[in-house]
Amino acid sequence: MNRTIGGHRTCTGLSALGHRQAAALRDRWLAAPDIAPDRIISSHFSRARETAAYISAAFGDMPVTVDDGFGEHDPGEDCDGMAMEEFIERFGTTAWSEDPFGVTFPGGETLAEFHFRIGRAVRRLVDQHPDETIVVACHGGVVDTVMRHALKTPMTGGFQINTQNTSITELELARPNHWVLHRYGDAAHLAALRAERPSSTP
Repeated sequence: MNRTIGGHRTCTGLSALGHRQAAALRDRWLAAPDIAPDRIISSHFSRARETAAYISAAFGDMPVTVDDGFGEHDPGEDCDGMAMEEFIERFGTTAWSEDPFGVTFPGGETLAEFHFRIGRAVRRLVDQHPDETIVVACHGGVVDTVMRHALKTPMTGGFQINTQNTSITELELARPNHWVLHRYGDAAHLAALRAERPSSTP
């Protein structure tokens, strides 16, 4: 598979498999809703907005609010849409794993800037909507960042998180700056799809 750096400028929405995964999540919550959201938030990426539409359908077509604070790591205009092979050949990957303040994407966000944006978006959300249950349709990098903030770990290194598309991660703010992790990467609704196409990704 030819991987590309997919920022919001070149995001074309969900793949065919991505639609099936999002539909499986919708159907799971229609059949057995294990949460009762007060609101649904989506990043501004097309694929996140499309996923949020499926989630909305599971909860009575609840309105979706778009918040670009929850967008994936922004590679900037020059790197958005670039083939990964070309990017690595030109720029390497050193900054990804060693220096959160180093330039990962020339013209784009550093990892530290990405972490700050996500932390600020989460803080804004919990300050504005205390005691609410909120579903956020976002991205693997965002989930990784939120987990690291919640667990109070370094921005990079120590462990690796591989978040499946449309999996459910549930965190509760029990008291200020104290998060409880109820579940990570719950993808039971994808079991049938994994059996059909175990090596496929959206």
